[in-house]
Amino acid sequence: MDQQQPHTTVLLEEAVAALVGDVHAPDALFVDGTFGRGGHSRRILGRIGPGARLVAFDKDPEALTHAARITDARFSIRQGSFVQLGELAGASVAGILLDLGVSSPQIDAPERGFSFRFDGPLDMRMDPARGESVGQWLAHADASAITEVIRDYGEERFAGAIAKAIVARREKQGPVQTTAELAHLVAGAVRTRERGQNPATRTFQALRIFINAELEDLRAALEASLRVLAPCGRLVVISFHSLEDRIVKQFIARHSREEVDRHAPFAVPRAMPLKALGRVKPGAAEQAANPRSRSAVMRVAERTGAAA
Repeated sequence: MDQQQPHTTVLLEEAVAALVGDVHAPDALFVDGTFGRGGHSRRILGRIGPGARLVAFDKDPEALTHAARITDARFSIRQGSFVQLGELAGASVAGILLDLGVSSPQIDAPERGFSFRFDGPLDMRMDPARGESVGQWLAHADASAITEVIRDYGEERFAGAIAKAIVARREKQGPVQTTAELAHLVAGAVRTRERGQNPATRTFQALRIFINAELEDLRAALEASLRVLAPCGRLVVISFHSLEDRIVKQFIARHSREEVDRHAPFAVPRAMPLKALGRVKPGAAEQAANPRSRSAVMRVAERTGAAA
Protein backbone atom coordinates (compact mmCIF):
# COMPACT_ATOMS: atom_id res chain seq x y z
CA MET A 1 0.00 0.00 0.00
CA ASP A 2 1.29 3.48 -0.84
CA GLN A 3 1.81 5.25 2.48
CA GLN A 4 2.85 8.57 0.97
CA GLN A 5 0.60 11.58 1.26
CA PRO A 6 0.35 14.19 -1.51
CA HIS A 7 3.09 16.80 -1.09
CA THR A 8 1.79 20.30 -0.38
CA THR A 9 4.23 23.15 -0.85
CA VAL A 10 4.24 25.42 2.21
CA LEU A 11 3.82 29.20 1.79
CA LEU A 12 3.83 28.78 -1.99
CA GLU A 13 2.28 32.08 -3.05
CA GLU A 14 3.89 34.13 -0.29
CA ALA A 15 7.39 32.77 -0.94
CA VAL A 16 7.29 33.26 -4.71
CA ALA A 17 5.81 36.75 -4.40
CA ALA A 18 8.55 37.72 -1.93
CA LEU A 19 11.26 36.17 -4.09
CA VAL A 20 10.33 37.67 -7.45
CA GLY A 21 9.08 41.00 -6.08
CA ASP A 22 9.20 43.73 -8.71
CA VAL A 23 12.18 42.33 -10.64
CA HIS A 24 12.01 43.55 -14.22
CA ALA A 25 15.50 42.60 -15.48
CA PRO A 26 14.87 40.47 -18.60
CA ASP A 27 17.81 38.15 -17.88
CA ALA A 28 17.35 37.82 -14.10
CA LEU A 29 18.73 34.70 -12.42
CA PHE A 30 16.85 33.02 -9.55
CA VAL A 31 17.85 30.13 -7.27
CA ASP A 32 15.62 27.49 -5.69
CA GLY A 33 18.04 25.97 -3.21
CA THR A 34 15.74 23.08 -2.24
CA PHE A 35 13.84 21.78 -5.27
CA GLY A 36 12.02 18.98 -3.40
CA ARG A 37 9.09 18.11 -5.63
CA GLY A 38 9.24 21.39 -7.54
CA GLY A 39 6.26 23.27 -6.17
CA HIS A 40 8.14 26.52 -5.70
CA SER A 41 10.20 26.10 -8.88
CA ARG A 42 7.16 25.63 -11.09
CA ARG A 43 5.46 28.69 -9.63
CA ILE A 44 8.65 30.77 -10.02
CA LEU A 45 8.86 29.78 -13.70
CA GLY A 46 5.27 30.99 -14.08
CA ARG A 47 6.19 34.40 -12.67
CA ILE A 48 9.54 35.26 -14.29
CA GLY A 49 10.15 36.63 -17.77
CA PRO A 50 11.02 34.68 -20.92
CA GLY A 51 14.69 35.64 -20.71
CA ALA A 52 15.10 34.89 -17.01
CA ARG A 53 16.62 31.69 -15.61
CA LEU A 54 16.03 29.45 -12.60
CA VAL A 55 18.77 27.24 -11.13
CA ALA A 56 17.70 24.64 -8.56
CA PHE A 57 19.69 22.47 -6.16
CA ASP A 58 18.80 19.30 -4.28
CA LYS A 59 20.79 16.48 -2.67
CA ASP A 60 18.05 13.91 -3.15
CA PRO A 61 18.27 11.86 -6.40
CA GLU A 62 14.49 11.46 -6.34
CA ALA A 63 14.18 15.24 -6.62
CA LEU A 64 16.21 15.12 -9.82
CA THR A 65 13.80 12.54 -11.23
CA HIS A 66 10.92 14.95 -10.66
CA ALA A 67 12.96 17.87 -12.00
CA ALA A 68 13.51 16.00 -15.26
CA ARG A 69 9.80 16.40 -15.98
CA ILE A 70 10.25 20.17 -16.30
CA THR A 71 11.00 20.88 -19.95
CA ASP A 72 11.24 24.67 -19.62
CA ALA A 73 14.55 25.77 -21.18
CA ARG A 74 14.91 28.46 -18.50
CA PHE A 75 15.26 25.78 -15.83
CA SER A 76 18.26 23.70 -14.73
CA ILE A 77 19.04 21.65 -11.63
CA ARG A 78 22.23 20.52 -9.93
CA GLN A 79 22.47 17.60 -7.54
CA GLY A 80 24.07 18.75 -4.33
CA SER A 81 23.72 21.06 -1.37
CA PHE A 82 22.49 24.63 -1.75
CA VAL A 83 25.92 25.61 -0.46
CA GLN A 84 26.91 25.32 -4.12
CA LEU A 85 25.01 28.52 -4.87
CA GLY A 86 28.22 30.20 -3.72
CA GLU A 87 29.80 29.00 -7.00
CA LEU A 88 27.59 31.40 -8.97
CA ALA A 89 29.03 34.69 -10.18
CA GLY A 90 29.16 37.53 -7.69
CA ALA A 91 26.19 39.92 -7.66
CA SER A 92 24.49 37.83 -10.36
CA VAL A 93 21.37 36.52 -8.58
CA ALA A 94 18.02 38.31 -8.33
CA GLY A 95 16.58 36.00 -5.70
CA ILE A 96 17.40 32.96 -3.54
CA LEU A 97 14.75 30.70 -1.98
CA LEU A 98 15.65 28.15 0.69
CA ASP A 99 12.84 25.86 1.89
CA LEU A 100 14.59 24.03 4.72
CA GLY A 101 14.16 20.65 6.36
CA VAL A 102 12.80 17.35 5.12
CA SER A 103 9.94 17.05 2.62
CA SER A 104 6.71 15.12 3.09
CA PRO A 105 7.60 12.46 0.48
CA GLN A 106 10.88 11.80 2.28
CA ILE A 107 9.14 11.52 5.65
CA ASP A 108 6.48 9.20 4.25
CA ALA A 109 8.89 6.78 2.53
CA PRO A 110 9.76 4.03 5.07
CA GLU A 111 12.88 3.02 3.14
CA ARG A 112 14.40 6.48 3.70
CA GLY A 113 14.31 6.08 7.48
CA PHE A 114 13.32 9.64 8.32
CA SER A 115 10.25 8.84 10.40
CA PHE A 116 9.44 6.76 13.46
CA ARG A 117 5.90 6.34 12.10
CA PHE A 118 7.06 3.57 9.76
CA ASP A 119 9.58 0.82 10.40
CA GLY A 120 12.49 0.99 8.00
CA PRO A 121 16.28 1.10 7.77
CA LEU A 122 17.88 3.76 9.95
CA ASP A 123 19.22 5.90 7.10
CA MET A 124 18.01 9.57 7.02
CA ARG A 125 20.51 10.71 4.36
CA MET A 126 19.18 13.26 1.88
CA ASP A 127 21.49 11.63 -0.68
CA PRO A 128 21.52 7.87 0.08
CA ALA A 129 24.68 7.44 -2.01
CA ARG A 130 26.86 9.76 0.08
CA GLY A 131 28.28 9.55 3.56
CA GLU A 132 27.27 7.46 6.56
CA SER A 133 23.69 6.62 7.40
CA VAL A 134 22.43 7.29 10.92
CA GLY A 135 22.55 3.56 11.61
CA GLN A 136 26.18 3.34 10.51
CA TRP A 137 27.15 6.31 12.67
CA LEU A 138 25.35 4.99 15.75
CA ALA A 139 27.19 1.67 15.30
CA HIS A 140 30.52 3.26 16.26
CA ALA A 141 29.88 6.66 17.92
CA ASP A 142 30.58 6.82 21.65
CA ALA A 143 28.04 7.93 24.24
CA SER A 144 29.46 11.44 24.59
CA ALA A 145 29.24 12.12 20.83
CA ILE A 146 25.69 10.78 20.63
CA THR A 147 24.71 12.85 23.66
CA GLU A 148 26.15 16.00 22.12
CA VAL A 149 24.30 15.52 18.82
CA ILE A 150 20.92 14.77 20.40
CA ARG A 151 21.28 17.60 22.92
CA ASP A 152 22.55 20.27 20.51
CA TYR A 153 20.51 19.46 17.40
CA GLY A 154 17.37 18.14 19.11
CA GLU A 155 17.33 20.27 22.28
CA GLU A 156 16.53 17.01 24.07
CA ARG A 157 17.01 17.17 27.86
CA PHE A 158 17.23 13.36 28.12
CA ALA A 159 20.03 13.18 25.54
CA GLY A 160 22.44 11.49 27.95
CA ALA A 161 20.00 8.76 28.91
CA ILE A 162 19.12 8.12 25.26
CA ALA A 163 22.80 7.87 24.28
CA LYS A 164 23.50 5.41 27.10
CA ALA A 165 20.54 3.27 26.01
CA ILE A 166 21.80 3.20 22.41
CA VAL A 167 25.33 2.19 23.46
CA ALA A 168 24.06 -0.42 25.95
CA ARG A 169 21.87 -1.96 23.28
CA ARG A 170 24.85 -2.04 20.88
CA GLU A 171 27.06 -3.83 23.42
CA LYS A 172 24.43 -6.44 24.30
CA GLN A 173 22.55 -7.09 21.04
CA GLY A 174 24.40 -5.25 18.29
CA PRO A 175 23.79 -1.83 16.73
CA VAL A 176 20.35 -0.28 16.30
CA GLN A 177 19.34 -0.93 12.70
CA THR A 178 15.75 0.23 12.21
CA THR A 179 13.61 3.25 12.98
CA ALA A 180 11.28 1.18 15.15
CA GLU A 181 14.18 -0.09 17.25
CA LEU A 182 15.49 3.42 17.81
CA ALA A 183 12.05 4.84 18.63
CA HIS A 184 11.52 2.03 21.18
CA LEU A 185 14.87 2.73 22.86
CA VAL A 186 14.17 6.45 23.05
CA ALA A 187 10.69 5.89 24.51
CA GLY A 188 12.25 3.85 27.29
CA ALA A 189 14.84 6.53 28.09
CA VAL A 190 12.59 9.61 28.02
CA ARG A 191 11.04 9.89 31.47
CA THR A 192 8.49 12.63 30.73
CA ARG A 193 6.82 13.33 27.41
CA GLU A 194 5.64 16.55 25.85
CA ARG A 195 1.91 16.51 25.32
CA GLY A 196 0.98 15.51 21.78
CA GLN A 197 4.57 14.73 20.78
CA ASN A 198 6.16 11.33 20.27
CA PRO A 199 9.16 10.95 22.64
CA ALA A 200 11.39 10.13 19.64
CA THR A 201 10.62 13.37 17.78
CA ARG A 202 13.60 15.39 19.03
CA THR A 203 16.07 12.51 18.67
CA PHE A 204 15.08 11.78 15.06
CA GLN A 205 15.29 15.50 14.24
CA ALA A 206 18.74 15.76 15.80
CA LEU A 207 20.19 12.74 14.01
CA ARG A 208 18.79 13.84 10.65
CA ILE A 209 20.18 17.36 11.00
CA PHE A 210 23.57 16.01 12.07
CA ILE A 211 23.99 13.31 9.43
CA ASN A 212 23.13 15.78 6.64
CA ALA A 213 25.14 18.70 8.08
CA GLU A 214 21.99 20.80 7.69
CA LEU A 215 22.89 23.68 9.98
CA GLU A 216 26.46 23.93 8.70
CA ASP A 217 25.15 24.03 5.12
CA LEU A 218 22.60 26.68 6.08
CA ARG A 219 25.21 28.96 7.64
CA ALA A 220 27.50 28.58 4.62
CA ALA A 221 24.70 29.25 2.13
CA LEU A 222 23.56 32.37 3.98
CA GLU A 223 27.09 33.76 3.92
CA ALA A 224 27.39 32.91 0.22
CA SER A 225 24.13 34.74 -0.50
CA LEU A 226 25.77 38.04 0.44
CA ARG A 227 28.30 37.57 -2.36
CA VAL A 228 26.04 36.28 -5.14
CA LEU A 229 22.92 38.43 -4.61
CA ALA A 230 22.71 41.50 -6.82
CA PRO A 231 21.61 44.83 -5.30
CA CYS A 232 17.85 44.60 -4.53
CA GLY A 233 18.08 40.80 -4.79
CA ARG A 234 15.86 38.90 -2.37
CA LEU A 235 16.73 36.22 0.18
CA VAL A 236 13.71 34.13 1.22
CA VAL A 237 14.11 31.36 3.81
CA ILE A 238 11.40 29.05 5.13
CA SER A 239 12.30 27.27 8.39
CA PHE A 240 10.44 24.55 10.25
CA HIS A 241 12.08 24.48 13.66
CA SER A 242 13.68 26.90 16.07
CA LEU A 243 17.32 25.95 15.41
CA GLU A 244 17.05 26.86 11.71
CA ASP A 245 14.95 29.95 12.29
CA ARG A 246 17.31 31.24 14.96
CA ILE A 247 20.26 31.02 12.54
CA VAL A 248 18.32 32.85 9.80
CA LYS A 249 16.96 35.48 12.18
CA GLN A 250 20.38 36.23 13.66
CA PHE A 251 22.04 36.30 10.23
CA ILE A 252 19.56 38.84 8.86
CA ALA A 253 19.73 40.93 12.04
CA ARG A 254 23.52 40.93 12.05
CA HIS A 255 23.74 42.11 8.45
CA SER A 256 20.85 44.59 8.45
CA ARG A 257 21.40 46.53 11.68
CA GLU A 258 23.11 49.87 11.05
CA GLU A 259 26.43 50.28 12.83
CA VAL A 260 27.42 53.53 14.49
CA ASP A 261 31.06 54.36 15.14
CA ARG A 262 31.26 54.95 18.90
CA HIS A 263 34.23 57.24 18.35
CA ALA A 264 32.26 59.38 15.88
CA PRO A 265 28.65 59.30 17.13
CA PHE A 266 27.50 62.07 14.77
CA ALA A 267 28.84 60.35 11.67
CA VAL A 268 26.47 58.68 9.21
CA PRO A 269 25.87 55.04 10.30
CA ARG A 270 27.64 52.43 8.19
CA ALA A 271 25.33 50.96 5.57
CA MET A 272 24.68 47.25 5.90
CA PRO A 273 24.43 44.62 3.11
CA LEU A 274 20.89 43.48 3.95
CA LYS A 275 17.53 45.09 4.65
CA ALA A 276 15.10 42.96 6.65
CA LEU A 277 11.68 42.84 4.98
CA GLY A 278 9.74 40.82 7.49
CA ARG A 279 8.54 37.52 8.88
CA VAL A 280 5.56 35.51 7.58
CA LYS A 281 3.65 32.57 9.07
CA PRO A 282 1.12 30.38 7.23
CA GLY A 283 -2.43 31.63 7.58
CA ALA A 284 -5.16 29.78 9.46
CA ALA A 285 -6.54 28.24 6.26
CA GLU A 286 -3.18 26.82 5.19
CA GLN A 287 -2.48 25.45 8.66
CA ALA A 288 -5.86 23.74 8.75
CA ALA A 289 -5.39 22.24 5.28
CA ASN A 290 -1.75 21.24 5.85
CA PRO A 291 -0.89 20.58 9.52
CA ARG A 292 2.80 20.21 8.64
CA SER A 293 2.86 23.92 7.81
CA ARG A 294 2.08 25.00 11.38
CA SER A 295 5.71 25.32 12.44
CA ALA A 296 6.83 27.16 9.29
CA VAL A 297 8.38 30.62 9.50
CA MET A 298 9.42 32.59 6.42
CA ARG A 299 11.94 35.42 6.69
CA VAL A 300 12.71 37.82 3.84
CA ALA A 301 15.62 40.18 3.32
CA GLU A 302 16.83 42.33 0.43
CA ARG A 303 20.42 42.91 -0.67
CA THR A 304 21.51 46.54 -0.51
CA GLY A 305 24.36 48.09 -2.42
CA ALA A 306 26.60 48.12 0.65
CA ALA A 307 29.68 45.93 0.89
CA ALA A 308 29.34 42.76 2.95
